[in-house]
Amino acid sequence: MFKKTTLALGICGLLGASAAQAAMVYDQDGTTLDIYGRIAMGFDGGGAKNGVDNGEEFRNFGSRLRFTAGHQITPDLRAFARVEWRFQGDERSRPGFDEVRNSYLGLESEQFGTFMAGNYNSFYDNYIMTPFDVYVERGYEFAGGGVQARGDSLGYKTPELNGFQAVISAKHFSERGLTEADQTDEGSVIATQGGLVYSTGPARLAIGYVEDTLRGGGNGKTRYGATGAFEVNDAFAARVGYETRGDSDVYGGGFDKIGVGATYIIDSWKLYADYYNIDPDNRDASRNAWAAGALYKVSSSLDTFIELNDADLDAINNYEDDLYYAFGARYHF
Repeated sequence: MFKKTTLALGICGLLGASAAQAAMVYDQDGTTLDIYGRIAMGFDGGGAKNGVDNGEEFRNFGSRLRFTAGHQITPDLRAFARVEWRFQGDERSRPGFDEVRNSYLGLESEQFGTFMAGNYNSFYDNYIMTPFDVYVERGYEFAGGGVQARGDSLGYKTPELNGFQAVISAKHFSERGLTEADQTDEGSVIATQGGLVYSTGPARLAIGYVEDTLRGGGNGKTRYGATGAFEVNDAFAARVGYETRGDSDVYGGGFDKIGVGATYIIDSWKLYADYYNIDPDNRDASRNAWAAGALYKVSSSLDTFIELNDADLDAINNYEDDLYYAFGARYHF
């Protein structure tokens, strides 16, 4: 059971958040409240050099605390809300929580789908590129959870129908309250993203897009991506992905990225590795990056990990890098 469940989670890129079940602390009259948290610490070193010390450091690896609430309004309609904070687990800090990672609310219906509003992760990352998002720290080269997301967003997810599910989200960048001197050339901007997922048996296929606006840290062009994940057997899953963005003169320009990878489960071990070819439009050289890791479940609440990543930054002008490494432990509660 562990092997099959863990492999399915690995395919969907939920290595961190789903490593342990949330604890239900209240369940009465259709109202629920769950708490989930983790404390993660360890060492890392290597990576980008560029004349600075990249030696080993004891550090925090994504410690967080999350509350999820829900209320069953009708047999088919459920209201929900979630808030999640990051905190520094390796040292004393003020304030104790240093970031609101997510905070959103919504309505969920098996018949009509799910509506969401607030600060949540990128649908493009969570539903399209997610098979590759399996690393505790570094190694994931496709779009991350913050791409044109996490704040001032509205989203909709259709019900699953014959293996198909569509998602769409829009983030609003407002200039309300800004003086003329503080306003940007872009003005008020809405950045949309969406995609389509098809799952059948051991295969999962997904395709999507993001309007990568300047206001959200993009280059003003649209980003497109597609992935395929295949469960070969109960122990082994493979993945392939492609992502592209048109060229421009800002924020890194355009690129083409190809990725292939796999996850293998044996007893309490999860082994995973990926290779990427990244071809930037504004540079002569392409990068050939790779990452590999191993996670061992000591118990349902405690896991340990070790990861390696060579981002091949030497292929970029004026960059030096060593092999990046990270190892540590995470306790889920």
